[in-house]
Amino acid sequence: MLSLRLFLLPLLVLGATVSAVGQAAPDQGLYGNVEDAVYTAPNERFRVTVPVLGGLGGKIFDTENVVTFSDDVSTYVSIACFPLDRSSRWERDTRGLRDFLAYFFAVHVAPNFEERFPGTTNEASDYSPDFRAGSLFVYTLLPGGSAFDARRSGLDLPSAEPLVAKRGNLLFVANECIFIVSAELAERVTQRSVFHTTPQEENLLLRHRLIDLANHLQIPGTAPGRRH
Repeated sequence: MLSLRLFLLPLLVLGATVSAVGQAAPDQGLYGNVEDAVYTAPNERFRVTVPVLGGLGGKIFDTENVVTFSDDVSTYVSIACFPLDRSSRWERDTRGLRDFLAYFFAVHVAPNFEERFPGTTNEASDYSPDFRAGSLFVYTLLPGGSAFDARRSGLDLPSAEPLVAKRGNLLFVANECIFIVSAELAERVTQRSVFHTTPQEENLLLRHRLIDLANHLQIPGTAPGRRH
């Protein structure tokens, strides 16, 4: 069974880091590689244009299976890619893709959130049968789980007010790997006094951002996703 420690970067500071966008090779601090503003994952499982800029404090953290892109302004996204082992392939084939993705999130992803951020809840989820040949979107509330929490002094909110981060998660299977793309809705924290939206509007905004990021993934043997 897969062993996952997802989306806590850089909060757990796993792996290495390099300022973006620059030239980087594994011996310069990354497991993957950055060349011409494109990140290539270990074993070339996927490629993606780096979505952060060095001038805005952009950084890249990665392990053998997870890369996180963050900056000081508005971006915190993670892309995880795990080859399906025999047990996971059996679960997928037995349950069907939709139920497998929900099962995978509940068993492998949610416990990591809950362990790190007590009180974590899944606000909503929805399944798209067409995007990436079947994708699950999950929207999660993380008490104290904002990647922007360390910059509280510069945020527009009372210092005593609790920060509850909202993260969207997109799961799909491609090239016999499971991908988990995650993004924080930064405005919920960094622009809290002026960012007034409904939960449904927040979810739709996260959905669009996750789809856009997933559409920029180049995965061997697969076609790009469509906007849904």
